[in-house]
Amino acid sequence: MERRRGIDDYEPGPVPPQRPLDRFGFIKQEVGGSTPEGLPKSRLVADYEREARRVRKWRKMIGVGGSDWKHYARRKPHVVKRRIRKGIPDCLRGLVWQLISGSRDLLLMNPGVYEQLVIYETSASELDIIRDISRTFPSHVFFQQRHGPGQRSLYNVLKAYSVFDRDVGYVQGMGFLAGLLLLYMSEEDAFWLLVALLKGAVHAPMEGLYQGVKIVFKVGLALLKYCHEDLIKLSFEKLIHALRNFPEDAMDPDTLLPMAYSIKVSRSLEDSKDEYEKQNRKHIQSTELIGKA
Repeated sequence: MERRRGIDDYEPGPVPPQRPLDRFGFIKQEVGGSTPEGLPKSRLVADYEREARRVRKWRKMIGVGGSDWKHYARRKPHVVKRRIRKGIPDCLRGLVWQLISGSRDLLLMNPGVYEQLVIYETSASELDIIRDISRTFPSHVFFQQRHGPGQRSLYNVLKAYSVFDRDVGYVQGMGFLAGLLLLYMSEEDAFWLLVALLKGAVHAPMEGLYQGVKIVFKVGLALLKYCHEDLIKLSFEKLIHALRNFPEDAMDPDTLLPMAYSIKVSRSLEDSKDEYEKQNRKHIQSTELIGKA
């Protein structure tokens, strides 16, 4: 029986030329507008000091390596929720995501399992994973090199998950989730966090922490609110372009998330959503009946 080709059978491609990157490692788009270099020095200093204060609060809350997390979360869940909504400091996101999801416990309960899945198991999805990897965050420096370290790590995580959960296997788009995790943690940590997110961990997520579609809706409203004065001056054609290309300062999570969480969704809006979904289901059912006639 012929052996399937894995990513280790491919030689890494050439290293892409260096280009300006944003603070998250993505290639900067050549568009007009303000840049961090153009901000007043006082603004940059204030942002740095605010972030440093947040990091100190979070380190005190979670303890060394997360040792105090469970105790603090049980004792002061309202503080934890409020701080998460304000935004987890970038340097601590990988660790905090693992603590919140319970993936750290999964890793400790399953020593050696990830290595077994990557090295000794085979997956029916290996060729599909290899095909899709180059489409995952192609503008990020970590994943740019074809069959390079980033793409190999992503392949390993996706292959391991497709073997671990054969009912789901691998589905297109899963790479973007795994790729984001790899920007903040090791392969094995990313794998167990992916498991925790898709299958659940040893305990349920904190009640009230995840709000699903509602927070996505609130973030959208916050973007419109932030850019309101500029958007209302545009013609329809320019408005469509602007809604697809929000300015960089509008995408700052430290500004956007507090604004999103401050927006109250009224009951009438909830009722309108429920009515829309009801009408949409009726339309789908009518279409299906016509198709069967």
